[in-house]
Amino acid sequence: MTPSRSDLPPATYLDTDAAVERWLSTIRTAPVLALDTEGASFHRFVDRIYLLQLSTRDQHAIIDPLAVQALPLLGELVQHPEIEIVFHDADYDLRLLRQDYGWQIRNVFDTRIAAQLLGIKAFGLAALLERSFGLKLDKKHQRADWSMRPLSADMLDYAAQDTMHLIGLRDVLHDELRQRGRLTWAQEEFRRLESIAWAPDDPANAFLKVKGARDLTRRELALFRELVVWRDATALKLDRATFRVIANEVLFDIVRTLPRTADALGRLKGMPRGIHERAGGEILAAVERGLAVPEAELPRFPKSPRWEKDPTFDHKVGALKAVRDAAAARLELDPGVLCSRERMESVARLLPREPQALTQIPEFRQWQIAELGPGFVEALAPFAKDSPYRE
Repeated sequence: MTPSRSDLPPATYLDTDAAVERWLSTIRTAPVLALDTEGASFHRFVDRIYLLQLSTRDQHAIIDPLAVQALPLLGELVQHPEIEIVFHDADYDLRLLRQDYGWQIRNVFDTRIAAQLLGIKAFGLAALLERSFGLKLDKKHQRADWSMRPLSADMLDYAAQDTMHLIGLRDVLHDELRQRGRLTWAQEEFRRLESIAWAPDDPANAFLKVKGARDLTRRELALFRELVVWRDATALKLDRATFRVIANEVLFDIVRTLPRTADALGRLKGMPRGIHERAGGEILAAVERGLAVPEAELPRFPKSPRWEKDPTFDHKVGALKAVRDAAAARLELDPGVLCSRERMESVARLLPREPQALTQIPEFRQWQIAELGPGFVEALAPFAKDSPYRE
């Protein structure tokens, strides 16, 4: 049983290079470390790590990365292949650590993934700690701006909770995975986290990723592109989250109503007064640029891969879904965790004649092949006889 919060030693706040080096030197032999990061994407345009929380089984620290010059010893520890690094929902943390420090962590245990593979439906950290230890976490700082300084004692206490109980939670979930024969499943999933990183992004195409952009005509898309380029450049300059500059919904309203004067722009619902006063002319100029784009140069969405029409495709996917859902019920897993629809569509196109053929689909795990492969092959057998179609 993990200790209650009142029994745990307080987290040490480290905001000098010397203090960080001293504390890290005391944990160099720890075989397992819990790690969490705090970003500020809700508040800032450029997301980065503004806080690092670190725990061993009996020590806890919060490192202020804004106040220290470098973290070579921490990088050495968390990248050591013999030291297990425990996260809850590692994806975002690993991407930030790779982005900011170039760290590639190779020995991960992710308590969220472990919980999902056990069929636990409420797999948020607070829910898991309550399930395992009866602890209730305070969520009042979930939307906190971790880039602000100084941080209050209350905020630091909140941040420390994210790793204080994580190793104990890891132990509970590790034992449950082992007892249910699913530890190898989790280990396969954890290995896939080792190379995770953000792909290079082209800011010029950011407008294509905004929800609702696909509903626009090509002319409207040209207008929207100019507005998003202006908005994102402004957000970068201010280092402010884009929606805190001007919301997507307001940009869509501008596209639909085509305001040509400052008064018309100011009448739009949701138009921030400060932005209207300081940058109204820039917005109107963006509208004019969008209207001036020649017809032949209007933007369009990249074409999706085209498949030859297969009249049996939906039947194939339906047959696979029946197998997947039956296996999910047997294993007491969420069907989407066991196999997504997108992955089943890839299987339907592949038409595998034996289970190991599923290794041709990069997303397929060996544990999924073991649980689903034979059933998938059997379900597709009636469709696999000399089929000339691809979806």
